[in-house]
Amino acid sequence: MKQFFRKKGVTLSPKVYFITALSYMALGLFSSLIIGLILKTIGQELGIEFFVTVGTSAMGLMGAAIGAAVAFGLNAPPLVLFSALICGAAGAELGGPAGSYAAALLAAEAGKLISKETKIDIIATPFVTLIVGFAVAAFIGPGIASFMTWFGEVVMWATEQRPLLMGMLVAALMGLALTAPISSAAIAIMLGLEGVAAGAATIGCAAQMVGFATSSYRDNGFGGWIAQGIGTSMLQVANIVKNPLILIPPTAAGVILAPVGIILFNMINNPAGAGMGTAGFVGQMMTLESMGFSVFILLYIIGLHFIGPALISLVLSEWMRKKGWIKPGDMKIDY
Repeated sequence: MKQFFRKKGVTLSPKVYFITALSYMALGLFSSLIIGLILKTIGQELGIEFFVTVGTSAMGLMGAAIGAAVAFGLNAPPLVLFSALICGAAGAELGGPAGSYAAALLAAEAGKLISKETKIDIIATPFVTLIVGFAVAAFIGPGIASFMTWFGEVVMWATEQRPLLMGMLVAALMGLALTAPISSAAIAIMLGLEGVAAGAATIGCAAQMVGFATSSYRDNGFGGWIAQGIGTSMLQVANIVKNPLILIPPTAAGVILAPVGIILFNMINNPAGAGMGTAGFVGQMMTLESMGFSVFILLYIIGLHFIGPALISLVLSEWMRKKGWIKPGDMKIDY
């Protein structure tokens, strides 16, 4: 059985299912829901009806994009991938983003097992893939979605009740998730983070990206700043394994700034922007979408998402260099 599974590329590995597949789910989300929301927002603000139409359609096809992305991430054969696209759409309809992920994941793995094992592969493979995917969507998806929604509501309620403590905790955990090889964007959307909890998450994620970009400027220069500050702080994962202390400056920046942002300035966001940080400025655009466009909101964003994380991370990292806790080359990346 193990040899058969290995031959079919089914590993039953938590790393594959909760890191690789979740990361590809995030790509599906970005290609549909997130970019669709950006286009729709631009269209509404500038009065471009075509952008509104494209954005609305892209958002509606979120489940299909997740299905295709997850199956692609699992190296599914063509017939399995095309069928998983439909399973993802069904999962989204019956169980939201989490249901779409579960339906596409299990459908793709089942399809891989049957693929090219019969003389009627063109019928058998999509048949099995669709049956498994729709069964998961119908019977498991709603339960997963309900749990994720409940947990997200608990996080948001707790953040509103205890903004200081929970703001710090949410910022730290979501920021660390963004830098780790898992998807903070997928987590935020599956949990449905909104309001001040999403605002704290955005600050924590932005702090990781801008913080790492700034504290590692000596090693990586301007190009490295752009790669991390607007791209992803995940580029530091290998360096974190070698010296975990480099996590302190950006994480501390998020922990310090998140309560300031949500208590003093009532910073909020939506699920699409909560886990994006400064990647492509999506977190900032979604903050403007949630809070409205004004000079003051823009100044809050610049201060809490960029200037604050940069200053705090720079001061802490330089102090740690003087202590010998961070050495030259500790944060050097390949980009």
